[in-house]
Amino acid sequence: NVDKLRDDEHYYGDFGKQFLSNSDITALLTNPRDFKKSTPDNAVFAKGRYFHQLILEPKKAEAWAFVDMATRNNKAYKEHCAENEVSFAMLEKEGEEIRSLVDVMLGNMELFDNIRHDKCEYEVPAIKEIAGEIWKGKADIVHPDMVIDLKTTGDINSFKWNAKKYNYDSQAFIYQEMFGKPLVFYVIDKSTGMLGVFEPTNDFIQSGESKVIRAVKQYRAFFGDNPTEDIDTYFIHEYI
Repeated sequence: NVDKLRDDEHYYGDFGKQFLSNSDITALLTNPRDFKKSTPDNAVFAKGRYFHQLILEPKKAEAWAFVDMATRNNKAYKEHCAENEVSFAMLEKEGEEIRSLVDVMLGNMELFDNIRHDKCEYEVPAIKEIAGEIWKGKADIVHPDMVIDLKTTGDINSFKWNAKKYNYDSQAFIYQEMFGKPLVFYVIDKSTGMLGVFEPTNDFIQSGESKVIRAVKQYRAFFGDNPTEDIDTYFIHEYI
């Protein structure tokens, strides 16, 4: 049931792991041994989650607890994590930084009108067969004319050139297939507050489709119903 994927616990848990997703692309194409391996939480992930929740799920954002300390490299921070039984906590100054970025993005009227369009839906899950395998996805914003994906970046001037490196091309292809609308990236630079709107070209989408096809080939070879390769014997073979 696709609605089950609305809950993050199911999306990232055992139910969601039965499907492929864009987050699997990197492992399948670069190191299949890392396929479906969980990554420990860190400041980059946490900031991204908080940014998204402030815009898309403000009720969830209210539940965040921040630590009013200058750094994580001290005894007090470690004691806080131990007392609260968490492996990681956001600093108050990081929370302020993210809240200011949200204010900048929502302060732009063109972006605001699309993000807060009265027919928009937020955090919309989808399941679709693509290249012969079942994929899952969760759109940040489904607008009547497009799917909007929110991104933060350390250098917006390099976003265009780095997008393929981060597999945003495969994400654009997958989401276009799932929702039947083009995916558009709304981006803010974490350092400068500069905003950008990035629309995928046909070449970008085709690049993403090629990655999906190659990822499916790897998935079937090592993890499919009838794998033909042993993951323990995997190695890279390239011509240079």
